[in-house]
Amino acid sequence: MQETKITIQNSTNDTILKFNSNSTLINAGSYEYANIDEAKNSPLAQQLFYLPFVKKVFITPNFIAIQRYDIVAWSDVQEEVREQIEHFINEGNLVVNEETNASKKEAIEVYAEVTPNPSVMKFGLNKVITQTDVEYKNIEEASKSSPLAQAIFSFPFVKEVFISDNYISITKYNMVDWNEIFAEVRSFIREYLVAKKPIFTDLPTPETSSKNSIEIPEVKLDGIAGEIVAILDEYIKPAVAGDGGNIAFRSYDASNKIVSVVLQGACSGCPSSTATLKNGIENLLKEMLPNQINGVVAING
Repeated sequence: MQETKITIQNSTNDTILKFNSNSTLINAGSYEYANIDEAKNSPLAQQLFYLPFVKKVFITPNFIAIQRYDIVAWSDVQEEVREQIEHFINEGNLVVNEETNASKKEAIEVYAEVTPNPSVMKFGLNKVITQTDVEYKNIEEASKSSPLAQAIFSFPFVKEVFISDNYISITKYNMVDWNEIFAEVRSFIREYLVAKKPIFTDLPTPETSSKNSIEIPEVKLDGIAGEIVAILDEYIKPAVAGDGGNIAFRSYDASNKIVSVVLQGACSGCPSSTATLKNGIENLLKEMLPNQINGVVAING
């Protein structure tokens, strides 16, 4: 039997670290646990929650993602966690008891919501499916890391797919109207998730993204840039997520006091995005960071 090797990979969120496996961890689907009580069917997740800094555990067929509390830095503990996971698996312990879930079908709800962008429909879910926002511009990008997104691209009218926390935003071509197709797409997503088919096989990295993808750099949360990120996370992202979009910090030009952000999901190409930037984000940042912001510019993701 092949010995399992665990390697470490950073994510775009500095509180989340991925532990990739060279062997299959579970058969299909993905599991997310927010505490030790939720992890009753996962001996591995239960053990990880005994570590005081573990906030959430996300398990897929070939990697485990762990979100930490801010009481430690990953650089101080990541090697210890990697060794613990590797030892646990190689001792023959169960990662997830999938038979427990097989006996009862998960109740999954998918609901469709219109967004300010007429080309985009938001499909909300009653479960969290990812800790990392991921946007796919075409089926080739999706084929590298997301079987779910790849499957959605099988619809000929699908132009882009954005997968976030507990929703999927889909951008369509103008060949059809949403009122003709949203019910079919909603049923497709629900049946896919009920069948516990994989959402991700891997999360994309700058190396695996297409040359047209916009790389969002890792941000050091200090100084004005850190304050901007904190304001976006607390005040802006929840609001735009409600409309099926996302706004991610890209850079802060201290000399010109200009903030650059990336628009994703329903925000990308939305007719009202300019007004959102000027009347919402820019005004809020100017108010909360006086004399530090001259303007906000956007890049469509």
